Amino acid sequence: MSVLCTGPATPSLSIVLLTIERVALLRRVDLFADTPDRVLAGVAQVLEEVEFAAGETVIEAGAIEDWLFVIVDGEFEVVKFDQHIVIPAGGVVGELAVLDPQPRSAQVVARTPSLAFRLRKPAFDEVMSTRPEIARGVVHELVRRLRERPTLTPVSEPV
Repeated sequence: MSVLCTGPATPSLSIVLLTIERVALLRRVDLFADTPDRVLAGVAQVLEEVEFAAGETVIEAGAIEDWLFVIVDGEFEVVKFDQHIVIPAGGVVGELAVLDPQPRSAQVVARTPSLAFRLRKPAFDEVMSTRPEIARGVVHELVRRLRERPTLTPVSEPV
C-alpha cells in the first residue's frame, strides 16, 4: 500500500488512488506510453502519492536523491540558472536521479497545489530490467529533452 504524503514526509488524510486509477494516469505519461497495462499495474503498486502546496520545493538543487516524480495533477516549475520551465500534469521530473543518483541539477517547485507519484530507484531498476519498453520510454524522454535544450552560441573574443 502506498503512503500519501504532503510534501516530502508529512502524512495526509487524502484518499489514496486505486491501482486501476493509477494505471489510467500513468498511461497518459510519455515515459510509460508503450507499457502494457499489466506492467503498469505492477509499477502503480510501488508508487507513493505525494501532495505539494503551491510554492513548496519538490526537489532541491544539489540534493542527492534517487527518485523521480510523475505529475498527476497541478504544475511544477523547474528552475536552473536563469531558466524557468513549467512541467504540466503528465510530465516527469527527476528521471536522471533514478538512472544515476548524483546531486540534483535544478530546483523544482510546485506552481500550483499538486499531486505526484514518486518512483524510487530500486523499484525503477526492477521494472527497467524486466520491461524494455520502459527503458525505451526513458531514453525517448531524455533525447527529447536534449533536443529541446537551447543551443549555446559561442562568444567571439575581441580581436
